[in-house]
Amino acid sequence: MTATWYEGDDSENPWEPPLAGTEAEHLLGALDRLRATFRWKAGGLTAEQLATRLGPSALTIGGLLKHLTGVETVKATWDLFGSNPGEPWASLEDHDWSFTSAAEDSPASLYENYDAAVLRSRSVLAEAIEKDGLDQPIFLSETWGTTVTLRRIICDLIEEYGRHTGHADLIRESIDGRVGEDPPARWRPEGPSES
Repeated sequence: MTATWYEGDDSENPWEPPLAGTEAEHLLGALDRLRATFRWKAGGLTAEQLATRLGPSALTIGGLLKHLTGVETVKATWDLFGSNPGEPWASLEDHDWSFTSAAEDSPASLYENYDAAVLRSRSVLAEAIEKDGLDQPIFLSETWGTTVTLRRIICDLIEEYGRHTGHADLIRESIDGRVGEDPPARWRPEGPSES
């Protein structure tokens, strides 16, 4: 399994946002909490479990992992700097593809790609904030023809995770009954289950 964003942090709940911090610390803390909660809901599943659906919905936890890998990748490259996010994201035209194509991917690759995308995105966002702050215009300003700031990208990520963590919560409960708002103390991301 690839390194995770908690490697080397032995605190009980490293995803907990600050109780009193700067605006940037609160935004990044809220994002990390949602990332951790999503990853906890998605962790330790088999290929069959990653493909579990509820009712008529096509959403699966595997599809959510792949979709959020793309979101993290595109936000930290194209949207922020106008840089190429690499394949398959650079030429993707069907935005539902990540949801449906995940069934073709191994569980290990879904987890590894997601964890790597979060590590990259987390680092890029922290460096950009440190360099020019939340109010800096980003590449989307050129695309949209109006000023778009880094703050907007972080808020978009929080919104994206809020929606999909709720989806993962329902699907995971149907698989094995896992419920809860936050990961348990000292939790760290799990790879795929072999059983």
